[in-house]
Amino acid sequence: MQDIVFAYKDITKRFFGVRALKEVSFELEKGKILGLIGENGAGKSTLMNIMGGVLKPDEGQMYLKGSPYTPENPLDAACAGIEFIHQELNLFTNLSVAENILINQFPCIRKTPLINKRIMKESCRKLLKSLNLDISPSMLVENLSPGERQLVEIAKALYSDADILLFDEPTTSLTAKETENLFSIMRKLKDEGKSIIYISHILSDVIELVDDIVILRDGQVMGGGPIEDFPVNRMINLMVGREISNVFPERTNSSKKKLVLQTDHVSETGMVRDINLKVHEGEIVGMFGLMGSGRTEFARMLFGVDPYKEGSISIHGETLPKRNPQESIKRGLAFITENRREEGLLMDSPIIENIGLVSLPDYSARVTRLVDSKRLYKRSNEVATSLRLKCNSLKNQKVKSLSGGNQQKVVIGKWLLKDPSLLIMDEPTRGIDVGAKYEVYLIMEHLASEGTGILFISSEIEELMAMCDRIIVWSRGEVMREFEREEFSQENIMRIAFRQELEDASEKRRWQ
Repeated sequence: MQDIVFAYKDITKRFFGVRALKEVSFELEKGKILGLIGENGAGKSTLMNIMGGVLKPDEGQMYLKGSPYTPENPLDAACAGIEFIHQELNLFTNLSVAENILINQFPCIRKTPLINKRIMKESCRKLLKSLNLDISPSMLVENLSPGERQLVEIAKALYSDADILLFDEPTTSLTAKETENLFSIMRKLKDEGKSIIYISHILSDVIELVDDIVILRDGQVMGGGPIEDFPVNRMINLMVGREISNVFPERTNSSKKKLVLQTDHVSETGMVRDINLKVHEGEIVGMFGLMGSGRTEFARMLFGVDPYKEGSISIHGETLPKRNPQESIKRGLAFITENRREEGLLMDSPIIENIGLVSLPDYSARVTRLVDSKRLYKRSNEVATSLRLKCNSLKNQKVKSLSGGNQQKVVIGKWLLKDPSLLIMDEPTRGIDVGAKYEVYLIMEHLASEGTGILFISSEIEELMAMCDRIIVWSRGEVMREFEREEFSQENIMRIAFRQELEDASEKRRWQ
């Protein structure tokens, strides 16, 4: 007989009268990894928040090890042995690794309220070693890489000796090596009898890692069972409710001779060196490189967020002032940042205010500066509809209540309202499901066909090769090579991106 550690039975949840979940039922077995997939807004986060004690179901019941489970808050869930590792990590960056891991259970000196720092560091060091994380317990979290922070979050959950671990998009900010290490740790936890629910939009990772799968669409379970019964095409069909024969839309090269962007010998010590780059009207230019290769730093310099010492940046032949995002916007630049929560959105503001944020001057009277709310709402609604934004109300719903993918759509919509001549997109499809990705690709293709130049930064070679006219490969702050479309080769692009790292490793071995 199956050893069921957790079960949902007919769970239903509504928000403002709109049904987010409808009679959801499935089970989690002991020592198994269950994959939970679905489009953004399908109900995955709502379901996990109910399990984690953040939300209460309107109908239905949950069972933990056969007994009714009714948590009143997250503390109840933690005490019951359930820990949630969120996509947006819950760490205090100004505290040490040890303080973050033990923050809810500091060891005290005998019967005093004083913290026993020796035991704290020893406990933390053992836990970090079990996760193959070679860092000091005293190190501040702000000095860690995204992958290291992810493992610290996992360590925090393991310290509480949780039996059930919920992973929400844990690999979106990780390198391939960090992802491989994470999967190895998750398999080890499974072998130790832990039960895991794994939420991800990266279907290849799901196939590689999980034992069983549950597929949600519009708040309902569309299918589930052993992973071997669900090839990729079947998963996609159940997720989006339609066949997607091609993951990428057909590209029409609409590039024109007229230059939109030109950079001449742009350099900044320790970040980028001697960057010469051009983007024409209607052209999609990809930028690929490993983490720390300088792509994002260069994008921020282009938009005027970060400084650069040497060189110049021109838009439509006119030199762009340094460190002046406002002037960049006036010249037709748009920047979709990779860090949407901290840099792309006002999380506590309504959706309409976020979409209209950059364009407010365009909808304001010249003298009084009063905003024409009706006109702004009409245009914002058009953009939201074109992006298939899933929300209850543009005016009343706060952005923080949206799923991660729908938050990203708001960021994109904010810039679409400006009708930019150059759109810089830094990892725009990170954390977005396959259906929503396709919609983003369609938007890129449409903008390019209308003459917008696009600078597309991505860590996924497949989408760069499918969508770009050229791909520029970065390493250690330098452009290593540029590939024309007819030269695209995943193997060659990766070889160029890794070349410097391989040369450095070879040199290091030579001197050992």
